[in-house]
Amino acid sequence: MTEKLSLESRRDFLLFLGGATLAGALPGCGSLQKLIGSKPPFEALLPNSTDNLTTISGLNWKILIKENAMLNQQGLRFGMNNDFLAVFPTETPDTFVLVVNHESIHPLIHYGNATFSREKYWVDQEMTGVGVSLIAIKKDSDGLYQFVPDHPYNRRLDANTKIPLLSAQPIVGSRVARGTLANCSGGKTPWGTVLVCEENFSDYVGERLHGKRTILQTSKNQYQWFTHYDMPPEHYGWVVELEPLTGVARKHTALGRFAHEGATVTQAKDGRIVVYLGDDENDRCLYKFISANATSLEKGTLYVAQIDQGRWLALDRNADPRLAKAFKDQTELLIYTREAAVIVGGSKLDRPEDIEVDSKGQVYVATTNNSSKNRPHGSLLKIVESGNDAGALTFESSTFLAGGKTTGFSCPDNMALDRNGNLWLTTDISGSKMGNEDYVYHGNNALFFIPLHGVWAGQPFRIASAPRDAEFTGPCFSIDGKTLFLSVQHPGEFSTSKSNLTSHWPNGGDQLPQSAVVMFSGSSMELLLGATFKD
Repeated sequence: MTEKLSLESRRDFLLFLGGATLAGALPGCGSLQKLIGSKPPFEALLPNSTDNLTTISGLNWKILIKENAMLNQQGLRFGMNNDFLAVFPTETPDTFVLVVNHESIHPLIHYGNATFSREKYWVDQEMTGVGVSLIAIKKDSDGLYQFVPDHPYNRRLDANTKIPLLSAQPIVGSRVARGTLANCSGGKTPWGTVLVCEENFSDYVGERLHGKRTILQTSKNQYQWFTHYDMPPEHYGWVVELEPLTGVARKHTALGRFAHEGATVTQAKDGRIVVYLGDDENDRCLYKFISANATSLEKGTLYVAQIDQGRWLALDRNADPRLAKAFKDQTELLIYTREAAVIVGGSKLDRPEDIEVDSKGQVYVATTNNSSKNRPHGSLLKIVESGNDAGALTFESSTFLAGGKTTGFSCPDNMALDRNGNLWLTTDISGSKMGNEDYVYHGNNALFFIPLHGVWAGQPFRIASAPRDAEFTGPCFSIDGKTLFLSVQHPGEFSTSKSNLTSHWPNGGDQLPQSAVVMFSGSSMELLLGATFKD
């Protein structure tokens, strides 16, 4: 049974808000007294730790596609651990292409490799599980969507797909990379392409320090694909631009190389394209790229944020003697973007992940957490560019909402804005810490609805909870704005054997867990997207 939070009494309501301390933390909201006299039009969800996808009453969900599903009769399969989602129209009004990133693989759950053996047999299977799936979906007469098997638009890019590197200089002697991997979040361009981002690439191909030849192992269970294939680490950690109807792809080196969470696109007032970029690791930086023109991302300037000074600092060796001394050319600088950011004084943040830009040009950044700095719950950072111009090089910043017991959410990760300009937020508490220490109050990872205007502005409402070990990722609205697509990623991630599974979602019983793309609809979806929460 779905658990709900009742706000019937003034006492319960004050406890839910966290008392008067929260009132001052809600930007744009009315007075506390006004809130006390207003009851939300739905009952929010209580935290829970069940192995199921639970929602508020009236919010229905349905699986669109599950991992490893057959895409066509030639044996092409949907990838593993789906993440970022983006919908694109086709020439047929009721048919769309859904772009789906695949971030990671689980050797035991996905392939039965219980010992994490690094033999080529296992690596070959793993390399087909990551990358990107392009799938055709069709809207039926009831307004719901169905996956269309055997459609010509069904395609896969994985760790074997050859992808050009758009760079001023060859990278490790090549202008072509073998595949794309660790694909996390992304963005959409004004010209109808999608940006998919390579995040924790070093888990698969290691990393090399600047000026060194040795490939370093950066994680305990590194996949070590480079021991069987020519996969230099410098070929990964880029933003990949993809044409959703053809599958044609290219890696943009001008946007820098690091653990790219996403690539959120907007335009400067002069028409140039601006891409906001987060580096998902503790004490890493926030970036933005400003294109040289309004039709391409191939050339432009990459900047890093200096939060205390409110400045965007150029990462351009031709304009900064310190960078000219450290790097032989701009290509080398971009390969070691993190090092360049430190040299110019970029601000160290708490895992900057997804980014959204509202209709006023205000920028929201999910900074997930930094437990080493005693900031386990993360926050939403708000940036207001000077003149509300994304092309500006100065800005003001503030904490929009801090994670923790008071606001109810922890470890903010992916976000989406709906047709009314309200924020939808997913959380990413690590499965190894779920229910422990600082996160006892939170339960499983969840989906939150945060109005950005009106009496409830800035108040997070928990509306869905993920299965065990899972996180929700890639929130994305259909083109008509009525349906929310969402990834349920890595349920049962911390299973140690097939006889000791921590989740059996979505099939139940003793079945292996599976990631899936789900769709939300129903009366509560209509309410959340309706006039009640419209400015």
